[in-house]
Amino acid sequence: MILSMKQLLLTALLLQSLSICGQGFTNPVLPGFHADPSVCRTGDDFYLVNSTFQYFPGVPVFHSKDLVNWEQIGNCLTRPTQVDLKGTDGNSGIYAPTIRYNNGRFYMVTTVFPSRRHFYVWTDDPSKEWSDPVYIEFAIGSCDPTLFWDEGKCYFLWKAAADETRPGIKPGEINICEIDVNTGKRIGDVHHLGTGLGGRYPEGPHIYKKDGYYYMMLAEGGTEHGHHVNILRSKSLFGPYEPNPANPILTHFSMKMQNSPIQGLGHADLVQAPDSSWWMICLGYRTSGYLQHVMGRETMLAPVRWEQGGWPVVNGDGTLQTDMKCETLPLVPIAKDPIREEFNYVTREASKDSYHSLGLPMGWMSVCNPDYTNYSLTERKGWLRLHPTTTDLSMKSNPTFIAQRQTELNFTATALLDLSHLTEGMQAGITAYAAPLNHYDVVAEKRNGIIHIKSNVRLGQTCHSEKAAELNGNMVYLRITSDKDFYYMPSRNWQKWNIVSSALKPLAASQE
Repeated sequence: MILSMKQLLLTALLLQSLSICGQGFTNPVLPGFHADPSVCRTGDDFYLVNSTFQYFPGVPVFHSKDLVNWEQIGNCLTRPTQVDLKGTDGNSGIYAPTIRYNNGRFYMVTTVFPSRRHFYVWTDDPSKEWSDPVYIEFAIGSCDPTLFWDEGKCYFLWKAAADETRPGIKPGEINICEIDVNTGKRIGDVHHLGTGLGGRYPEGPHIYKKDGYYYMMLAEGGTEHGHHVNILRSKSLFGPYEPNPANPILTHFSMKMQNSPIQGLGHADLVQAPDSSWWMICLGYRTSGYLQHVMGRETMLAPVRWEQGGWPVVNGDGTLQTDMKCETLPLVPIAKDPIREEFNYVTREASKDSYHSLGLPMGWMSVCNPDYTNYSLTERKGWLRLHPTTTDLSMKSNPTFIAQRQTELNFTATALLDLSHLTEGMQAGITAYAAPLNHYDVVAEKRNGIIHIKSNVRLGQTCHSEKAAELNGNMVYLRITSDKDFYYMPSRNWQKWNIVSSALKPLAASQE
């Protein structure tokens, strides 16, 4: 059977462009579920990647001229031959990618959980397809990898995990060794660089070379309220590394910043701009209620003062704000993201087994590795046609599902569904989705020849469904709205809601 959808906006998600001024910008620069950012530069162009965990395609690639305005130009992982996400959820999948550029080629290195295998892919054009993976076989069981080039040699840097059992490697220790970048094979010995400064869950180590020093930056404290960034340096790549006396160089885990709407700052990367200025990209989250957050970890930006022979100072005092009043690079605005999606087919150069071959606009994702035969933008022009399966949203599998990130606390998401092909027992709808056991749904289901509309709540092992109402006809607008405290779905007042829904204009969505 076939389900057709138009103007579909799922996961409580709508896109919103940045609001920036001439000599400043607004954090986050990438709002909503853009965790573990990493950045590199070539010439006047910056490129950024993020973690995607169980979602596919994996690892979005963003491009910017000014570090403030970012446009997605592709994904690193678009083919099932690159990554197998079968059975993954929000605690597994693709973790902590790093993007680096060397000698005309881009590299993205990451870890896939639960196997904890490291691999990297490469390309000469980050807007197109990336290579099949090159696996790191000597460091299975660890996480948070990066690549570093020095004097023509490529080094692999990673953090040993608690379950790493290889001789001589301590849990949480930062390690480095030279590799053959063409094969991923180890060259020479593994060197141990320490375990940070004693904070829990050291992660995301990166090395930078400046003024005769090797600087090693890493986050500690876990990706919660106590997250922070420390930096150490050495005259030798292999250490010993001495800590900055002013550590942490970035944190909101303090009395001064306890009431900031941005918390959990960490997992950072540094980049130097063409004008020689330095900048930090990091993750953080905007709170909803007391220190809670629903949109995931987001990508933040801050200026860095890094004098010759000194330590980097982030935004003057190691904090950042939503409204950043600082001098920026010359701003290069980009087109605003749409708040209404018409699902017009987008042709894009891609292999036939690539997710990009479906023609979906950038930013749309599925769970796990999708079955491409269940999605079509060409069977009915101007509509997204979805073919159902027996997999529902509460399974760790690949339901027929497409979504975008929620980017603001206040939003309205509306989907127009054509239910003409809905068969007995089939469901279709719109969802605010966080994980297999955490989602709010408004669904249409056909029972005894009649289409019923109802709302569902799934929170862990708790499930609740509102009383269903019958639908007259086959076309319906379904809607979910939210503010900083609640998500709202149709409730028991079905008669009033049904009248409103039948009169809705195809706004698709609006967002404050």
